[in-house]
Amino acid sequence: MTKHVELILGGARSGKSALAEQRAQSLLESGLVKELIYVATAQSKDEEMAERIAHHRASRLSCWKVIECPWDIAPLIAALSPSQCALVDCLTLWLTYGLCEVEFPEYEKQRSQLLTALQDTKGKVILVSNEVGHGIVPMGALSRQFVDESGRLHQHIAAVADHVDFVMAGLVLNLKSEQK
Repeated sequence: MTKHVELILGGARSGKSALAEQRAQSLLESGLVKELIYVATAQSKDEEMAERIAHHRASRLSCWKVIECPWDIAPLIAALSPSQCALVDCLTLWLTYGLCEVEFPEYEKQRSQLLTALQDTKGKVILVSNEVGHGIVPMGALSRQFVDESGRLHQHIAAVADHVDFVMAGLVLNLKSEQK
């Protein structure tokens, strides 16, 4: 089976996570994969985020194996077999961890490892991320760095990905689609 890396971008509550779950579940239903792995990068650091995580858990079908992993996702992707599909939700929180919880050189190392894992994986990977570069340039240095690094990360992953979609108001706009 050929490698398949998919990137789904969109704003908050755009429908990107639901689309990603539907796509992964259709791979399972069609027999193209035998196992679905949900890589959740969110951490419950406050009540509002705890509620968001609980909502996601409650709405997720039982066919998912869930791995809560805020940071070291490259080894999970690298270890996928052709019968597995990993959905990473979401890269934005992963990036936040990289910019706020570790030193920047460690983030750059992890980003490089992620891109290598995506290029080499034997499994299917669906990555979900928030597109934040459509607004004005933020005033704060960390906010500007986040927008810049998010844009760079999306460009790098889109270059590796076989399929890239942008979701707005639940509608999908295909940005890249390669048949392999």
